[in-house]
Amino acid sequence: MLRSLDIRDLLLIEALTVEFRPGLNVLTGETGAGKSILLDCLGAVLGWPGRADLLRRGAEGGEATAVFDLPPEHPAREVLAEAGLPAGEELVLRRTVAADGRRGAFVNDRRASAETLRSLGERLVELHGQHDDTGLLDPRGHRRLLDDFAGAAGALAAVREAWGRLQAARRAEAAAAAALEAGRREEDFLRFAVEELERLAPRPGEEAELDQRRRLMQAGLRIREDIARAVQALGPEGAEGLIGDARRRLAGAAARAEGLLDAPLAALERTLTELGEATDGIARALEALDHDPRALEAAEERLFAIRAAARKHGVAADDLAGLARALGDRLAALESGDAQVRALAAEAAAAGAAHGAACRALGDVRRAAAARLDAAMAAELPPLRLERARFVTGIEPAEAGPEGADAVRFRVATGPGAPPGPIERIASGGELSRFLLALKVCLAAGGSATMIFDEIDRGVGGATADAVGRRLARLAAAGGQVIVVTHSPQVAARAAHHWRVEKRMSGETVTSAVVALDAAARIDEIARMLAGDRVTEAARAAARALVEG
Repeated sequence: MLRSLDIRDLLLIEALTVEFRPGLNVLTGETGAGKSILLDCLGAVLGWPGRADLLRRGAEGGEATAVFDLPPEHPAREVLAEAGLPAGEELVLRRTVAADGRRGAFVNDRRASAETLRSLGERLVELHGQHDDTGLLDPRGHRRLLDDFAGAAGALAAVREAWGRLQAARRAEAAAAAALEAGRREEDFLRFAVEELERLAPRPGEEAELDQRRRLMQAGLRIREDIARAVQALGPEGAEGLIGDARRRLAGAAARAEGLLDAPLAALERTLTELGEATDGIARALEALDHDPRALEAAEERLFAIRAAARKHGVAADDLAGLARALGDRLAALESGDAQVRALAAEAAAAGAAHGAACRALGDVRRAAAARLDAAMAAELPPLRLERARFVTGIEPAEAGPEGADAVRFRVATGPGAPPGPIERIASGGELSRFLLALKVCLAAGGSATMIFDEIDRGVGGATADAVGRRLARLAAAGGQVIVVTHSPQVAARAAHHWRVEKRMSGETVTSAVVALDAAARIDEIARMLAGDRVTEAARAAARALVEG
């Protein structure tokens, strides 16, 4: 709900504040007093396209500020969240204009873009009038309006849920088909690679084992001759023989040496023992280094084959075994891919059938609601001097999607026998305003937006104007807040809150002001609207009759 509009130094307004209230708010005043100026200033705050020359003549800068109540579930909160702007219990929108042409936009005292203002404005205020080209006149919104009227939220949610499942099933089918097609393009490579790796059968750690064995065999070829000579030098014909011979000679002489040779003989015994151990160890090493040249060749071939495969596939040698399993799995998946694609296609077909059924159910709800809406409009149009007109809610097949499979378009015929056409093309200015009012009354369901009607009663009077006023009052009772700019006393008489817009002169300066009217002032204003500048008691009596009627 629009709570207040504060304007400073814009157009003909020097300074004014209007405190709006729930219900039907009416603005009246003589032609040229500046009623449309209020809408121009409000439109600037809400980001509507409008006048470029907003700044009051002679002012250095001006601004307009609109304050809205913001209930917890208000759709404007989504816009604030997307823009990263704060949201409290009230929403303050401000537009500034400088003498050099610069403009500023602020939301809750935070700078914002004009696009953010427009998005907020679309959710905060509905403008209806002869120049309305959005809202009820926008064919893109007709389906949503019909769904709201039909109470189709449950059926629409079922369609959206079915559409989500259908899209997921189609994506899964497409992904599987693409994977299958890609797999088929590399099938020959996969088969060859799997067969090659299966023949090679590499083991994790095998490269390191082969490398170590190869280095040992290569080293053995180089040092084996030296080790063999060492065995010969230490053997019976070498050091072992000489030390043994010295031991035997000393043992023969020991009996006559009175113990002097006992320690040397013991040392020689130990030397022979350790020499034997050394000889045995060297012999074992020699045996270990005694490789068949063909074994070295085989180890090298295996090592080189493993390393070549790793380079070919761009993996570490120890990962070849895992790669072989992964390629084998891909090949197996390829072989079963046709069946998988067929299964996913069947799931997509089932999801499509479910979505189609949900669309048909929603379409039934819409067609039933369209008949009710057409009947409601048929009852609303005659009191608005549109008794010869006909309103038709057209529903035609459309491409299926998350909103169903129906295209909805409001059409009207203004004369008997005339074919219905788009409402915005068929109806004249005055007719269009009344069509919009009747349609809004039929569709009213306590929405969250403030509704503004700009001279929607132009060109009508008497009983028709009274019918317009009564419907505006009904709409205000259903929708929460309606603001009307009017010249009709019958409409003004239905106001819950009434303001008069006045033009004031101060020297050569002309300004506009807004005055809140009490009960007595309302009677005088409505009497002026009935009788002109000269207000008589008869006019006041007629005004009281309108207010009380």
